[in-house]
Amino acid sequence: MREEFLWVEKYRPKTISECVLPVRIEKSFQEFVDNKLIPNLLLHGGSGVGKTTVALALCEQVCGQNYITINASEESGIEVLRDKVKRFAVTGSLYPGRKMIILDEADYLHPQSTQPALRRLMEEHSRNCGFILTCNYPSKIIPPLHSRCTVIDFKITQSEQDIIKESFVERVKHILDTENISYETDVVVELTDNYLPDLRRILNELQRSGASGIIDIETLQDHGAVSIDELCDLLKQNKFDEVRQWVVENQEGEPTALLRKIYDSLSVMLEPESVPGAVVIISDYSYKSTLVSDQEINLVACMVELMANCEFR
Repeated sequence: MREEFLWVEKYRPKTISECVLPVRIEKSFQEFVDNKLIPNLLLHGGSGVGKTTVALALCEQVCGQNYITINASEESGIEVLRDKVKRFAVTGSLYPGRKMIILDEADYLHPQSTQPALRRLMEEHSRNCGFILTCNYPSKIIPPLHSRCTVIDFKITQSEQDIIKESFVERVKHILDTENISYETDVVVELTDNYLPDLRRILNELQRSGASGIIDIETLQDHGAVSIDELCDLLKQNKFDEVRQWVVENQEGEPTALLRKIYDSLSVMLEPESVPGAVVIISDYSYKSTLVSDQEINLVACMVELMANCEFR
């Protein structure tokens, strides 16, 4: 077995009980494990919240080696169903029990050809093969697939996020100890706060910073949180070029996460009478982010509308 270099793979949980999840979500998955039966699942939520990790842990615990994983962002055409999915579904297995197919990032599957064909495969091979679809944008999955799956939303509430932070910080400290990296706990906590709920991003950033052998206050200077105050000043002064540059520098990761940070700051940024209109604008562009091909243009367009239609403090 090859040695994993990336921490997100090296320290990926192997069981549902090891996954860092809200209790309500963990309970559902643990029931599948206890019953030794996984229904067709559609797991959706933001980047790095654990969808793929949960799918793999479920299959490892229930199916053993009796499953395959397909990255639909790389193999999204109808040929992947014919060449891989159908072949796996119809062939015999050396292992007992129902087989499972994980279609990771299934929102990349073509909605006019691949997804309708997948619907038929799910029906034809339901006796011996199940499916787990993961995606960031459930709106890109056709309704017939929704209806054939148990849909689980990985959206995490603020109170759940506080609990998850505590558990994940302990996990991170264990990883850092194992990797012999010195750290200041307060810095680890603050960096975790910066990127929650994207657990994968936290691990990747810590691994990059830990290459020097230490994670301290200087680490935070390299990973400064998104400065909404700076954005507010730029919007207030109608500095379009600077706003566009701000978007370029701060759009990493899930675009809706950035819009959420702006939404959470509206009462501080805007005069009260402007807040309702700003909410409508942000909602509109959050939806558009699931459809557009260029997230930067979409975010800049949102900023332009906020500049034009809102009164800043």
